[in-house]
Amino acid sequence: MLDLSDLKKWLHRDSSAEDKLLAVLATFEVGCQVKDIKVRATEAGFLIPKNWNISQILGRSQGKAIRTPTGWEIGELGEERLVEIGILGKNPAVERVAVELRAYINRIKDEDTRRFLSEAVHCYEFKLYRSAIVMSWLGAVAILQRKVVEDHLAEFNAEATRRKNNKWKVAKSADDLGLMQEREFLDVLQSLSIIGKNVKSELVHCLDRRNSCGHPNSFKLSENVVAAHVETLMLNVYTRFS
Repeated sequence: MLDLSDLKKWLHRDSSAEDKLLAVLATFEVGCQVKDIKVRATEAGFLIPKNWNISQILGRSQGKAIRTPTGWEIGELGEERLVEIGILGKNPAVERVAVELRAYINRIKDEDTRRFLSEAVHCYEFKLYRSAIVMSWLGAVAILQRKVVEDHLAEFNAEATRRKNNKWKVAKSADDLGLMQEREFLDVLQSLSIIGKNVKSELVHCLDRRNSCGHPNSFKLSENVVAAHVETLMLNVYTRFS
């Protein structure tokens, strides 16, 4: 989030109308109306020109700004744009957590796993919180599926067949496992003691969070929640099964 003092500095620099409006949106924690945008800009000493059609400019921003039932909000693409041009910077607290997360990554041997996690942490650093949630979850599921294929495929198929009343098509690859709903996949893993009850409970929370982040909506995330999500997956999946 951008504070008013920083907004004052950036609104008076040479930048596009879209970038200026995105900067104003970055000062709001909830959706805002056009009148709120004008008032906030005025508070920062910038009078929005009368020929600016604010809704039209934001509507053509290709997802950088999002119109929700409560008003205009800055989207992840908008935050990424503000980071790119230097309006939003990295939070020192976020940086410290990212350093700790990267220390875990360095202990992981598998290159693909490290890549998934590194990308998730990169998204976290730049406040692309939804992307960090989704990327870290996709990587974790891929690891668990690979573990099943390598070490537990026969018993997994037997349990899945029992649960599905013989309607389960015998899996031969990770892609086949992907045909099962992820929550049910976790249930089977627990029944086979690949993961414990408490770990499954935490992973279900991560799955619910991932589902909330996978669609356009007004769901909000704090940096602490995202860090905890990534760390949970790192400790219980990435470092354990990679």
